[in-house]
Amino acid sequence: MIEDFLNNVHRPAQYLGNEWNAVKKDFPAAEVTFALGFADLYEVGMSNLGLRIIYGVLNNLPGVLCERFFAPASDLETLLRNSASRLSSLESNRLLLDFDLLGFSLGSELNYTNVLNILDLAGLPLLAAERNQDYPLVIGGGPCVLNPEPLADFFDLFLIGEGEEAVVELLSLYRQLKADYQASRLTKEELLIKLSAVSGVYAPSLYLPEYNSAGELTNFSPRFKELPHKISKRFVRNFDQAYFPVDWIVPFVPTVHDRITVEIMRGCPNRCRFCQARSQYYPLRIRSLEKISALASQAYESTGYEEISLAGLSVGDYPGIEQLVASLVKSLGCQGVSLSLPSLKAKALLGGVSRLIAKTKKTGLTFAPEAGTLGLRQALAKDFSEEEFFAAINEAYAAGYQHLKLYFLIGLPGEKESDLAGIIDFAKRASEAKRQVSGGPAAVNISINPLIPKPHTPLQWQGMDPIDLIRQKQVFLKAYCKNRRLKLNFHNPEMAYLEGVLSRGDRRLGQVILLAFTKGARFDAWSNYFSYPKWQAAFSEAGILPDRYLNAQAEQRVLPWDFIDIGISKEELLSDFNKLYCQIKSYAV
Repeated sequence: MIEDFLNNVHRPAQYLGNEWNAVKKDFPAAEVTFALGFADLYEVGMSNLGLRIIYGVLNNLPGVLCERFFAPASDLETLLRNSASRLSSLESNRLLLDFDLLGFSLGSELNYTNVLNILDLAGLPLLAAERNQDYPLVIGGGPCVLNPEPLADFFDLFLIGEGEEAVVELLSLYRQLKADYQASRLTKEELLIKLSAVSGVYAPSLYLPEYNSAGELTNFSPRFKELPHKISKRFVRNFDQAYFPVDWIVPFVPTVHDRITVEIMRGCPNRCRFCQARSQYYPLRIRSLEKISALASQAYESTGYEEISLAGLSVGDYPGIEQLVASLVKSLGCQGVSLSLPSLKAKALLGGVSRLIAKTKKTGLTFAPEAGTLGLRQALAKDFSEEEFFAAINEAYAAGYQHLKLYFLIGLPGEKESDLAGIIDFAKRASEAKRQVSGGPAAVNISINPLIPKPHTPLQWQGMDPIDLIRQKQVFLKAYCKNRRLKLNFHNPEMAYLEGVLSRGDRRLGQVILLAFTKGARFDAWSNYFSYPKWQAAFSEAGILPDRYLNAQAEQRVLPWDFIDIGISKEELLSDFNKLYCQIKSYAV
């Protein structure tokens, strides 16, 4: 049990499970028990809104108990393995083996070896085919399941899309079948077939991929006639009435986002061609101003947090964003609560939003131009007006803001050296703009990430820059940047490369993930843990060339994720991809 080791681990409070607003139910009295986890450290997992939502939804169901688990840090893993102890849940310290279902929120491909580590520490066979009625069903959800195939060998079920309603339907059906399944009157395969009747539920063992002699995927089909050929992504239709966890759990240790996060919209009105999140959360839905204000007030009253963040893919496109911010600042600002917003469109700040936010706390402003030049932004369908941007930051500087954060991508289709130089030139202009308003230039943090052409985007047919080319571009940007007010932050090229492979791969990558795990790969999203040589050895031992997953894909090819219907047709994505290249050709002239 974890409680036996708390005197010997870093931050023991992350394993206690007795935070303010944590839910504790009677385990033996529950009809269905669900362990909900995030395959990263507590400080990351407790910053995930999706996990908080599902935790609240399940614990509001009569007869259902939901408890949490997270990836143990290396010190706890060592103690568990040396003592032959098993991983348990936070709330009741019950072994994960004792639950009916284990659910993973999969937010990053670089957490895949953590999933295997958790299963192993919990005492579960890693392969789904080796788990019978004596073990919990293992379910995956979250952004990564837009292509779940690399994890197909390890999961019994995936829930594609938004889970608030689907997980309720899934557990309702499981409750009806539980007795027969646990008494072996229903085989595991029969159970999975029945559970697949819930829209959005995908059982990978019930589907068969076929490959040609060149190793290319040629077909993907269900093994039984009652199963759908396509899995439709679930989404909540009435977002204004969707559950929100106002009884916000308050951690006893710092988390990555240590504040209340209120989701004001889901989906995005924009069509940026590189963005997978639009497909993940399509279609666009808006939460009303009255509902947002009520949720924010209730969450504050139940926690006492001094910061509230408004969340959404493009919060600047929220209708009446200035009215919303003004309302929240008026109702909560007098209580010392500050308001923060994520990356914004410049036009959202015009008219006084920056001054309103500055009344509570000058948290800094974040923008995502994505490309350094107008031509590339147009090719990406990135809605970003330089005129509005500079007008907005001038207002912000006048309101007292001192620094900016800008996000850019490199490795974009049609990218030239002048586009790279444009990143630095643009950031320099943004810094110097402050000199005209209030004193010296502003500090600008520039975050530069390699483009990963993700599934279900128009760029899914696009190849990704190899590691060496990414490094060359980073070297150029460092050499070109001579301004001490500009701070460059680069993403690790090997980590980006691996994320690209795992996001675009098929189920044959399961053996690579397993090999990497056995070689000690853990916390691959953390630079101080990430070991690229372990992954190189795993690919070599499996006889798999990772580059093939990052090469440009022929338009007629069957893609590993084609069986998922996201609500945007493949034909529409392909049309957008072809438009991009038409614009690139025009831009290059």
